[in-house]
Formats: sequence, structure tokens, C-alpha cells
Amino acid sequence: MAHQVTIKDLARHLNVSVATISRALRDMPEIKPETRQAVLQLAKEWDYQPNILATSLVKSRTKTIGVIVPDLAYHFFASVIKGIEAEAIARGYSLLLTQTSELYERELINVQNLSRGQVEGFIISLSQETVDLDHLKRLQRKGIPLVFFDRDAQELDVSKVMVDNVGAAYEATKHLIDNGCKRIAFLAGPQSVTVSNQRLEGYGNALKDHGMLVEDELIVHGEYALSKAVAITHHLLNLENRPDGLIVVSDRLAVGAISALKARNIKIPDEVAVVSFNDEPICTVITPTLSSVAQPTLDIGRNATSLLIDEIEDAAGTFKPEIQILKTQLIVRESSQRLK
Repeated sequence: MAHQVTIKDLARHLNVSVATISRALRDMPEIKPETRQAVLQLAKEWDYQPNILATSLVKSRTKTIGVIVPDLAYHFFASVIKGIEAEAIARGYSLLLTQTSELYERELINVQNLSRGQVEGFIISLSQETVDLDHLKRLQRKGIPLVFFDRDAQELDVSKVMVDNVGAAYEATKHLIDNGCKRIAFLAGPQSVTVSNQRLEGYGNALKDHGMLVEDELIVHGEYALSKAVAITHHLLNLENRPDGLIVVSDRLAVGAISALKARNIKIPDEVAVVSFNDEPICTVITPTLSSVAQPTLDIGRNATSLLIDEIEDAAGTFKPEIQILKTQLIVRESSQRLK
């Protein structure tokens, strides 16, 4: 179905009355078992869900956007949300905001809850666990607009607002090479996360372009958890030929890496130089200050919201999904700048 399925759609297809459909869905005793079974089966196939706001929507729209992010404690996501809210308010919309805590099951529940008539579209950054996309494909089948930012599902033809992660990681890796690093490791996120894989691609491209090997033992994937970053860094330092440079997929994980380096009394950046991503406020207050790739978070939020509302308000049905790739900026600080 190309739109939100209603009991009228079910009734028309089964050639029964709307009242019969309603009674079958409510398991009323006067409905024949075979009729009830046919209704429930079709409702399942067509992803029918009761629309709790159906009555009010006849008179007016909700003008509400659902926003789902992995973790509200991340400065990156909090900053993007500021941009989302600013654009939404400017265009007369409000937000319903949820987080997944990096859990697929919670993402699934959030999508289900928000899609029951409360929101007109979604802005989503996927959890690190999300591989099964059925819950998002259901949104598409119902005609509910969807926009991704930061972490996306490449197989879904929807609007996306991303940054040039490949180029950003290339620049970060080249910076370490230019500062004398000969053996650069990459502390990556889970292999299911596209943004981490894109940064890994840029890292590999930079090494190859500068005549350096891409070594599997120097690439380690892990969850977005501080303890994992600490453990991975100790693992890398225990290698027979340990790295002298480290690219970390996010600032939060970089804090763990720096903690591990300090615990081993390793001088930063002289012995191991470090660069990460997101340019969170903590980058300027830890010692040494942390070099990081800054992203245009407010623009990411504004642009994602603008695309979503444009699609929501596209009465003619001519909207085409758009992919925007925004530029980043490497902010060089003490953790990677070696004295020459």
C-alpha cells in the first residue's frame, strides 16, 4: 500500500463492512472465526496499525516530526538536534525526540510508537546494532517520509544529510603522515555502522596514496563505549611493532585511547599522535588538547529538517529524495602536532 492503511482499505479488499473489520480487530464474539482470521491476516500483510489520532487528523495535521538518535549524551547528536529544532520551529513544526541507546530493539520500539499517527515524518540516525531494516521499509510502504543523517542505510532510497567522511578521514590520516607518523592504526566503530566504514575507507586511501601498507592488525573495530576504546588501545600498544599514530572514529572513544596511552606513560604526540572526529567541547579541555574533525552539526540538522518538511508538504507527489554531502574541517591541536 502507498499510504497509511485504514480499516476502509481492509473492508474494501475483503468486501465486508467497516463495522465488521472493526469488530474483528477488537476480537468481538459475533464475528465468524474465518472472517476474523482473514481480517487479521490482511492487517498483518498490509502493516495496518490503529491510528489513534485519526479523528483529529481529519480536521488538522499534527505538524510533528519524530527524531530518533543513538545517544542524547553525545554532543554531536545534541548539537544536530538544535539545528533540527530551529528549522522545525521556523516552519511551524514540533518534535518528538527519542534515543535508542545504540540498541536495535529500542529503535524498533521507538519507530513503532511514533508511527502510530503521532508524527508526519522521521529524522533518524541508526543505532550501532541496526542491520535489519524492515521497520524502516514499513515506513516507506506507508508513505511516511524519512530522512537519515550521520548513520544511514544505503539500500533505502530516502533523503540523507551526511558529511564527506571519506575525505575527512583522508585529511586526518594525511595530517599524521605529514607529522612523521610511519605506522598509523585505526580505532573503528562496529562494522555495521556506515560512517565508521567510510572513515576507514578514507584512512586506507591516504595510506595507499602515500606508499604505506594497510595492515589488518592495525584496524580494530569496537562498540561505541569508552571501556572498549581503552582495551583496544592497550591491544594496539601490545603489538610487537606498535603504532605511532592513531585515528579514532569519535572523540568519546579518543578520550579512552588517550587514557590508555597515559596509563602506559606514552608521550602524546611524540610517541603516538592522535586524531579523532566530531570536535566536541572536551577536545579543548583534556590534556593534551585533542585534534578532531569538526562537522557542521547545525547545518546537518537544519538541512535534514528542511528536506523532510519539503517531502511532507509535497501535495503534488513530485518530491525526489536528495543526498547532501557537507564539508568538514580538521581542527589541529596538541595531540597530533609534533614539533619539527
